Parts: sequence; structure tokens; C-alpha cells
Amino acid sequence: MTNPLFYAKIILFGEYGMIEDSQGLVVPYSFYKGTLKFSDLDSEFELKSNGHLQKYSDFLAELDLSEDFTLDIERFKKDISRGLFFDSNIPQGYGVGSSGALVAAIFEKYSLKKLNPDHISKDNLKKLKSVFGEMESYFHGKSSGMDPLICYMNLPILIENKENLDKVSIPKGEEGKGAIFLIDSGITGETGPMIQIFFEKMKTEGFRNTLKEEFIRYNNACIDAFLKKDMNPFFRNLKKLSHWAYEHFRPMIPESIFNIWKKGLDSNAYYLKLCGSGGGGYILGFTKDYNKAEKMLEGFHKEVIYRF
Repeated sequence: MTNPLFYAKIILFGEYGMIEDSQGLVVPYSFYKGTLKFSDLDSEFELKSNGHLQKYSDFLAELDLSEDFTLDIERFKKDISRGLFFDSNIPQGYGVGSSGALVAAIFEKYSLKKLNPDHISKDNLKKLKSVFGEMESYFHGKSSGMDPLICYMNLPILIENKENLDKVSIPKGEEGKGAIFLIDSGITGETGPMIQIFFEKMKTEGFRNTLKEEFIRYNNACIDAFLKKDMNPFFRNLKKLSHWAYEHFRPMIPESIFNIWKKGLDSNAYYLKLCGSGGGGYILGFTKDYNKAEKMLEGFHKEVIYRF
């Protein structure tokens, strides 16, 4: 029996804002994936992964998870000694959920009580997110649990606020001129330091106010319009969101991206936003005309994730 695949995730909207109760829209991304496998650990990658799992199993053994979500740590440790590793092509430090996929894979395989993602209630979704947050805290110090939840459910999730989240269907992509795409900044980012910068900024009243009054308003309006496939208000609010981030999230925007971010705003050919915490990794792009945007972004590696 082969183990299931766990896909990467992309935060389309809500990065940082979700910390302050904005809405969020997170989707699975099947281009990158990971799965638990056994091997003789001949390669350096497999050996390293097995070693990481060993340390992680010690951390999980100390966690006090509620009995509904208990893990069979003994079996996990036994499997690690038999050559278990996480075979993944999800890039680390790119904001697409490399640790989330690992947490989801371990929970799926070693959870004593089996859950069916298709039939999880809204209430259990909330509990599961909290459990995943505890499990993923090993990697980031503090975790909302959102990444592993998306990877585990393999469904788009709408975060309504800190307390409520639900499964949601996004409009079916179609072959149009428009696209949502990823741009590779060429450097990896670290979540911890970026979140630290955000919390430093939150200490100033001016930033707190503009985040609540502008960023969250534009962010939520983008989600609402996107889910309704109402593209005119979507792009109108997206421009405001992109401009706001250019002004206020400067430290999170990789240097290699500064100029093309501004170019998009000035030309209205495309708009950019952070993909996750920023600092490196991927940047998200949105355009009504991908061919035009692609020419303007020559020299950057791009991946289309959704057409409309």
C-alpha cells in the first residue's frame, strides 16, 4: 500500500492579517508534494530526513494532545528505526507549506482515531487546526496550524476570523487570458524573523490602525470578490492591497522584487503580493493578461497556478 500524497499550500489572501482577525483564503497546490516512505537510507537526503524525524518524534512524545487526536508515537519511532523518511519536493523557506505537509502526513499515518477529511464538521476542523498548531510549533516556534490543516484536508479553506473557518469551493479555473502565478524571488525566506518584524510594527498605533482600517478591508474585499468571480471589484481592491503592502511591508519584500512590484502598480499590467510571510521564496502575481505580464517579468522564473 502506498502512503497518500500531501500537497503544498498557498495563502492567496490573509498573510499577517489573519493574526489580527482578517479573513484568509488558503488553497492546496499539487505541483509540490510529499509522502512518507521507507528506504535503506542510501542517499544523504533520505538519511537527513530520517534524522529529522527522529528528533521530531521526541518532540511529539512530549506533546499532550487531546485524546481524540492521540498519536501512536511508539509505532512512529519503530518505523523511523526501519528507515522512514519524508520524500518531498516542496521547497523549504518558500511559503508553500513544507513543514505543513510533513505534519499532515504524520498525523494521517499515526493518529489513533481515523478521520475522513470529507466529513469533518466545522467544529472538528477548528479542533484539528489547534492540534496541528501544537504539532507544527516545533518548526516555527508558534504556528496557527493552518498549513498542516490545508495539506491534510486538500481542500480550499476560508478563514472567516480567528474563531471560525470552513471548507469553501473556489471558482473553477478556465483557460482565459487572466492568471494567478508565482514568481521565484531567488532566495529562501525565514518565517520567524519576518513575523518578529510584523510584531515590532504592531507596537506603533499608526501601523495598527492602517492594518485594521485599510489592509484588512482590501484583503476581505478581495476574497469576497474572488469567490463570487466578480473580477472588476477584485482587481480594484487588489491594486489597493498591493500598494498598501508596497508601502507598509517593505522589509518583507525581497530586494529583487522591489522594482517589478512598483512596475506592476504603475502599469496596472499585474499586481503582486506576499505569498506567506515573505522575506524570500515565492511572490504571488495576479493579472488580467498573462502574456503581457510575462513579457514584463522576463528573467524571473514564474509558475501559473490558476487561469481565468
